[in-house]
Amino acid sequence: MPQTKDFYSVLGVSSNASQDEIKKAYRKLAKKYHPDANANDAKAGERFKEISEANNVLGDPGKRKQYDEMRRLGAFDGGGFGGFGGARSSRAGARGAAGGGAQTINFQDFDIGGLGGLGDLFSSMFGGGETRQTRQRGPEKGQTVEANLEIPFRTAARGGKVPIDLEVSEECGTCHGNGAAPGTSLRICPECNGRGVISFGQGGFAVNRPCPVCLGRGQVPTEPCPTCHGTGEVRAKRKVLINVPPGVDTGSKIRLKGQGGKGTQNGPAGDLIITFNVQPDKFYRRDGLDVIATVPLNIAQATLGTKISVRTLDGKKVAIRIPPGTPSGKRFRIRGQGIQKGDKKGDLIVEVSIRVPEKLSEEQERMMKEFAESGGLKY
Repeated sequence: MPQTKDFYSVLGVSSNASQDEIKKAYRKLAKKYHPDANANDAKAGERFKEISEANNVLGDPGKRKQYDEMRRLGAFDGGGFGGFGGARSSRAGARGAAGGGAQTINFQDFDIGGLGGLGDLFSSMFGGGETRQTRQRGPEKGQTVEANLEIPFRTAARGGKVPIDLEVSEECGTCHGNGAAPGTSLRICPECNGRGVISFGQGGFAVNRPCPVCLGRGQVPTEPCPTCHGTGEVRAKRKVLINVPPGVDTGSKIRLKGQGGKGTQNGPAGDLIITFNVQPDKFYRRDGLDVIATVPLNIAQATLGTKISVRTLDGKKVAIRIPPGTPSGKRFRIRGQGIQKGDKKGDLIVEVSIRVPEKLSEEQERMMKEFAESGGLKY
């Protein structure tokens, strides 16, 4: 049976590629090697099957996660099922010897930490065991979209609304998702004979997977849709207003139900997962729920004492009295003026930083020398 190629290599992307990069790579290659554009090139047809197979797995975040785990475990190494070869022989050696054919493996016996049995994993990745009837397209949930959103420090601290531009996969409006050009028809897929799945072989076992030619539909268009090139999907841009909850930090995530890609065949919309990246502020910095504000003072203010006004996160001004002889780095705490998260709220911490003048006039220099000498210092 044929050996499985690395799906990342098939699409020409790295294993760290984003979902958008994978989608772009697939579309570029699918357009180049599509059978309708290479009618007399058998190799192009085989290449298209490989590309579609790779995109079927890597284009789905859930399947990609499972594939990456299998890849890490060596399940797709040449010569069989990687590190599970010994287990396969011990469980099925007798049957293989007696029958003289391919060994039978019970994949449910193998558990890979949180992903369940290998049978479940391969079925979810490659559509194992599905018949033509189960592959008929019905309502399908839209694409789950993940995006990073940069937000200002003060918005992260107090909450607010921030717009974001998204690019999502949606059902093609020209062909309504069937991949056929308007006025043309669909025919039984010659690759899978309308079943929507084909056999996938690796070493001494085989499972079923969605057909890469018809993308699991069991039918192919007589003429591909000019808008989506037969895939049934298009990329669409959409603006969403994100409600940022108070107290989020860099790395915080929220899931917005129904804000992802539109569903197909009247299916529900997918979800939107936002990961926040908080931008630094020129005045504030964060320490847990506390907010630290550094306030500059000159030598005279620190020595003689003064009164300063500090603006809080909500824009109010708070007066603070600085006592005489305050050293640089001294902190003053204003209770309850920090970041609120749930029923907890931090403080605003004002940190004093004494600034030393770079240049002095002759009169200022004379006075500074007199001040220094009064303290026992000689210049």
